[in-house]
Amino acid sequence: MKNNRAFATLISVFFFWGFVAASNEILIPVFKENLNLEQWQGQMISFAFYVAYTVGSLLYFGLSKAFGGDILNRIGYKNGIALGLVISAAGTLLFYPAAELSSFGLMITGLFIVGLGFSLQQTAANPLVISIGDPTKGSQRLSMAGGINNFGTTIGPLIVSYAIFGAVAGAAKVDSLDAVKIPYLILGAAFLIVAVIFKFSSLPNRIDTSTESDQQHHSDTIDDALLNSKSTAQTPIVVAKKSAIAYPQLWMGMIAIFLYVGVEVSTVSNLPEFMRVHLGTATEDVAPFVSLFWASLMIGRWTGAVGAFNISDGLKGIFRFLMPYIAFGVFLIANQIAKHDTSGLYLYAFVIVALIAADYVSKGNPARQLLIFSMLGIVALIIGMLADGMVSVYAFISVGLFCSTLWPCIFTLAIAGLGKHTSQGSGFLIMMIMGGGFVSLLQGVVSDDAILGIQYSYVIGVMCFAYLAFYGWKASSILRKQGITYDVKQGGH
Repeated sequence: MKNNRAFATLISVFFFWGFVAASNEILIPVFKENLNLEQWQGQMISFAFYVAYTVGSLLYFGLSKAFGGDILNRIGYKNGIALGLVISAAGTLLFYPAAELSSFGLMITGLFIVGLGFSLQQTAANPLVISIGDPTKGSQRLSMAGGINNFGTTIGPLIVSYAIFGAVAGAAKVDSLDAVKIPYLILGAAFLIVAVIFKFSSLPNRIDTSTESDQQHHSDTIDDALLNSKSTAQTPIVVAKKSAIAYPQLWMGMIAIFLYVGVEVSTVSNLPEFMRVHLGTATEDVAPFVSLFWASLMIGRWTGAVGAFNISDGLKGIFRFLMPYIAFGVFLIANQIAKHDTSGLYLYAFVIVALIAADYVSKGNPARQLLIFSMLGIVALIIGMLADGMVSVYAFISVGLFCSTLWPCIFTLAIAGLGKHTSQGSGFLIMMIMGGGFVSLLQGVVSDDAILGIQYSYVIGVMCFAYLAFYGWKASSILRKQGITYDVKQGGH
């Protein structure tokens, strides 16, 4: 019971990460309209937020080295999360003067500081999820935490849009930046309240990593959570290398993580501008579509999680069909509560069929799943660029479905066979989250009418997916030469 309460406290930060990340897409058009920004300048919101993760990781490693030991081992894990929340709260305070002074620089500085706090929170929270209970159940706890994160990404745009634009969608247009003051001050207060709760919670401040076997056990549990399948790897026969970066599956995987986060963020962060230009959609009416993109990731991840349950193959087949529509129902209910018109979104149920089919064909093999889902991402973006109207909107939003399982696939392939270098390799991968900022900024630049225009700017995403498909094929070959293969039971996931 004590661990259940601790876990309930811990997963609250997973909600915040998703809530704020997805809400950025609402801020982009608001600041773009009120400050007369170019599209590429609006993408600096995503750039500042995601680069903060990398800067935060580098600061963490640098300070740990300077102080001669891991910082979290010194201050404690729950104290680290509380400190991260305070840092994020400090960032939200800058939104008030940013609105007062109409300062875009202050606003993205505040968002950067929020991201720095999130970086520390992520560093501490993920291993805690594994350690606060039965290690054999760690993957289930991590999956549940990921589900909470996806719920935050689904309702975040709705709540922020409601707070900025009012109770009725499309009822008003923001004439000044004053509307963002109160919502982000409230968010900052929430960060501080949760920080106090963490400080006095029953969460442990230390994780037992006293023996090599314990460390390997935790690593294996995290790998299982990320793969979330019945795949098993053969014993590697490759000779150990001096560092993680010497393994081709890792450095190629780092590029893959960079581009995966990049295509995910750039697709949705440029969606409001596409809808404004091609459909005449008002800024205050775009929230349900942004929410559906993030809900698509929830739909895909809930579908992929079915294989983790100890049920018969027949029941798994049934739940693989039902789970995505249950998640879609959560999205519809959330939007109806927010009084958004969802009548034009019901047809998306037919798009979900492509996800179900791809999930079945991939059979849980991470390399195969990465290849198939990346190819579908390419198809979706090409349809979006060649079609128009709601067909294009549905196509671009469906990228969320095909991005949904790519992180665990890439992560699993990239750290396979690293042995004692696994932790180092994991750290390198986390740093590559900065791709969300760089790729979205690049798409913002080429979306200028003098270059490609907003619709054809999505060719950037096509190139990202092309590399991801290549990595899915190449990593399988690399790992096979190292004696690592993923054998999946028929019907398993």
